[in-house]
Amino acid sequence: MKLMTIGYEGLSIKEFIYILEISNIDLLIDVRELPISRKKGFSKGALSDLLLKHGVDYTHLRKLGCPRPIRYDYRSDQNWDKYTQRFTAYLNTQGEVIEHLNTLVSKLNCCLLCFEANPQLCHRSLIAKQLWEEGNGSIEIVHLRASQILNSAVVAAKPL
Repeated sequence: MKLMTIGYEGLSIKEFIYILEISNIDLLIDVRELPISRKKGFSKGALSDLLLKHGVDYTHLRKLGCPRPIRYDYRSDQNWDKYTQRFTAYLNTQGEVIEHLNTLVSKLNCCLLCFEANPQLCHRSLIAKQLWEEGNGSIEIVHLRASQILNSAVVAAKPL
């Protein structure tokens, strides 16, 4: 099994869709607590509609989003170790949704979505790590790094 992750920071919607298509994503799993964005095309409704046109399903798992108090404390103190501890503790209370995520990953080519470009500074990497640990390392985690993918290919001129 494989689980991919991606952050849309710095990407146009066209680049984002291209990356999902060349990565053969079946299901994009939005793990933002609030699936809204100031970037055109990345809010829940618009993104879901656009993905459907490109053969990618969408689901939002709100319970895998980072709770506001943890998010806001991190914005204030920038302490990643503290953030990791708090979010991991929160994640440990979300057994049902983690089990659901594991079921999805076992059946489909899934990708976790959040904003942050760097997966090592995003809660999606902690979610992926939790799945990896619960599966005793049987899940391959692939962080799609847009800069690497886009630098090695020309974005198709296909209209959205």
